[in-house]
Amino acid sequence: MPSEDAARLYLEDLHVGQRFGSGTVAVTTEAIKAFAAEFDPQPFHLDEAAAKASLFGGLAASGWHTAALTMKLLVGGEFLPVGGLIGAGSDEMRWPRPVRPGDVLRVESEILEIRPSQSRPDRGMAKARITTLNQAGEPVQVLVVNMVIPRRPT
Repeated sequence: MPSEDAARLYLEDLHVGQRFGSGTVAVTTEAIKAFAAEFDPQPFHLDEAAAKASLFGGLAASGWHTAALTMKLLVGGEFLPVGGLIGAGSDEMRWPRPVRPGDVLRVESEILEIRPSQSRPDRGMAKARITTLNQAGEPVQVLVVNMVIPRRPT
């Protein structure tokens, strides 16, 4: 039986332009309200009437809920670096449209840049654009992140 790392990616396995996908997750009214009640208790995340009167014009998931769902999709997706998904910061984080009850989300990741470390030869950095899309293919979140990726042992 191959080790878990056998299917995982080292820095040398990546190239600029490489793309990875994910499965999907459906967003429910109940999940939006439960997340908001605990982490982002604003009326447009908790109450349909208040949400309808807001800038959103209807119930909308917290951006942080969208970020958490994105992470769940990434962990279960195709982009599987050795050692896990280890972030070292982000250059961009946008929510171009709200996530609504009934939306079905998926993630597409694209490698933008690869940089072997000069000071730590056992690792490097990969910059990736991680786009979370709804069922219509519209972006609901765009992240540009820098990730620490181990290099293949010599």
